[in-house]
Amino acid sequence: MTKRLISDNSAPLSTALLLAAGRGERMRPLTDAMPKPLLPVRGQPLMQWAMQGLQRGGVERLVINTAWLGEQIPQHFGEVFESAGLAPMHLHYSQEGVDFGGALETAGGIVRALPQLADVFWVAAGDVFAPDFVFAPEAFERFTASPQLAHIWLVPNPEHNLGGDFGLSAEGLALNLPKLAVATTADAPVVATAAAGQEVPRYTFSTIALYKRAFFEAAWCPIPAGNPEGVKAPLAAMLRAAMDNGAVSASLFSGAWTDVGTPERLAQLNAA
Repeated sequence: MTKRLISDNSAPLSTALLLAAGRGERMRPLTDAMPKPLLPVRGQPLMQWAMQGLQRGGVERLVINTAWLGEQIPQHFGEVFESAGLAPMHLHYSQEGVDFGGALETAGGIVRALPQLADVFWVAAGDVFAPDFVFAPEAFERFTASPQLAHIWLVPNPEHNLGGDFGLSAEGLALNLPKLAVATTADAPVVATAAAGQEVPRYTFSTIALYKRAFFEAAWCPIPAGNPEGVKAPLAAMLRAAMDNGAVSASLFSGAWTDVGTPERLAQLNAA
């Protein structure tokens, strides 16, 4: 049974979820004996870069979901993550591999971890390298006070995703744009939308986001809180449904960002 760490009678704690449950098939054979988030990048485990960023942002409790070779992650990091000059960050684990025999995909994993998270929380990915991203308390407070249920960070499209994922309106809302014809520009690929008759920029979802618990309780989330049955579900369809209801805001992040999905990308990072 999943234990809820946030008491209804206690002050809310700053919490986050770090996604670290994937198999990393494209990274084989590197991931045959080690989970991808533990692969070394510039002298430390890949996931530790996100952990340090979250800690600098004031996160007090970090939940890490695990599956493939998941026992190695708590063995490496234990229950407390410490960095010089920063408050200790307490670590908790959502062990999807132990509980269900495998990863629950992004939405399934987040809903499984909900009982361990506050009503507003960060989500980041343990296989994404974004060392300069700032998990700013000010962004957290703005989102908390907003009517939106999710806020996502978009990045310029990398070579492996030139078509992008979502649009961004002038008002700061994420857009569920139909993908029609892609034309590459100097800044970002664009997609011509039939309705508007004009080119609208599309960007890639960085995986970094802020969510409210209510996002996972809305009509577009069919999974019961805590995901007791271990339902496997991706996040993209839920995000698109929420965007169609104006419930997702977005920002553009232009700093260093790499989805470390192949051995070549890992080697490029370590060669820099």
